[in-house]
Amino acid sequence: MSGYILSIDQGTTSSRAIIFDGDMKMAGSAQAEIMQYYPQPGWVEHDAAEIWHSVVDTARKAIGDAGLNAVDITAIGITNQRETAVVWDRRSGTPLHRAIVWQDRRTAEMCESLKADGYEKLFSAKTGLLLDPYFSGTKLRWLLDNVDGLREKAEEGDVCFGTIDSWLIYKLTGGRVHATDATNASRTLLYNIDDGAWDEELLGILGIPPAMLPEVKECADDFGRVDKALFGAALPILGVAGDQQAAAMGNACFEPGMMKSTYGTGCFALLNTGRDRVSSSNRMLTTIACRLDGETTYALEGSIFIAGAAVQWLRDGLGIIEQASEAGVLAAKADPGQQVYIVPAFTGLGAPYWDPAARGAIFGLTRNSGPAEFARAVLESVAYQTLDLLVAMKKDWGVNQLETVLRVDGGMAASDWTMQCLADMTGNPVDRSAIRETTALGAAWLAGSKAGIWPGRREFAQAWACDRRFSPSIEEGERQAKIIGWKNAVSRMISDTAAG
Repeated sequence: MSGYILSIDQGTTSSRAIIFDGDMKMAGSAQAEIMQYYPQPGWVEHDAAEIWHSVVDTARKAIGDAGLNAVDITAIGITNQRETAVVWDRRSGTPLHRAIVWQDRRTAEMCESLKADGYEKLFSAKTGLLLDPYFSGTKLRWLLDNVDGLREKAEEGDVCFGTIDSWLIYKLTGGRVHATDATNASRTLLYNIDDGAWDEELLGILGIPPAMLPEVKECADDFGRVDKALFGAALPILGVAGDQQAAAMGNACFEPGMMKSTYGTGCFALLNTGRDRVSSSNRMLTTIACRLDGETTYALEGSIFIAGAAVQWLRDGLGIIEQASEAGVLAAKADPGQQVYIVPAFTGLGAPYWDPAARGAIFGLTRNSGPAEFARAVLESVAYQTLDLLVAMKKDWGVNQLETVLRVDGGMAASDWTMQCLADMTGNPVDRSAIRETTALGAAWLAGSKAGIWPGRREFAQAWACDRRFSPSIEEGERQAKIIGWKNAVSRMISDTAAG
């Protein structure tokens, strides 16, 4: 067998395909941006058909870029933006509405109503999640309530629901397989992470027909074969994981206590807690890190909605940079005598605040504040938000005084200035992976290990390499002063609903 793996990485702003060779190195790649739709304030949608076509196109181009034919590929791994909800016709495979993106906040009122009815403890106990518009379950309920005829078709068994992985699996296999993996299922508000099954009680509360739901498989499993007509060979899909869990695996965070943080559109930190499901008292999420060989590994997760998206705002909204890579260079020129804070709550605040009503704000402006101060404030906001997650996780995990080495990846991790700021503000070392595409690598490892051509967990972890370690260098007094200013800024943004 060939040692090549095709990894499909379908993200919030683009679709990517990467070919990894037998040495787990990139041999070819392709990328295509996808359109973002904002029909109302706080609403975010994607065209599921566009996503599908972009995945096929980038996969073909990546195979060509590697100088390969489809028969040279052993298996496919898929990783995806999580929580984004898609519904489609079971027979035709046609989307029945635009996909509702994980960032979308249209179900905030529904979540508040469920909380008022006393349901949050029940949902949290069964799913490890909070009642927030972020998750797929209330998005699906909104679709059933607002798309003409959808509920009737769903109750007749004619509608499929899935996150992006399910949608791609269904399309790649010509409609033969309607499946997801345990990590994606654990982000829906519908899946019991203790029982490992869709929860009938929660489905009843949200009014969701069970027939809509995909089969849940392990992360390294048989997800069917791709239609030969698509790429020229009936390739097996052998690995699937949500993007953040895939990044944790790509960073070889297999042991309890290991932590990774991915900086893309948002920021997502996962702390491996092993076989122990750790319930959070600090509004973190309990989620499935992976399910392999019949064993479930759990994690604590903190989600920041806006990270790289704030840099995009500097570029596209304010026009003060032309490329995202310029943000760190500009931030380094900021006046050290000014302390501007930007709270990038463009679509609400994520963990540990969970305030969908909050909106972005700027504090500390002076007459001399300019582009450099804005760039520094945006990048510092990512570090402050990561610190918020780290403090909460350590309290939940019971290791508040222990140093945690943070393994990082994602587009923002390429910025030395940002990573040094992250180390300074969190007070912990930051290790940047030598392979930046760790999310795609994690999905590839699942497929490659399942196919028997890539190493298992232990050998894969031994092969993980650090590009650079960033160690804290700021004085503690300055660090604490900055953190106090951040907390004050955030406190002014918390809505009455979240505060109460």
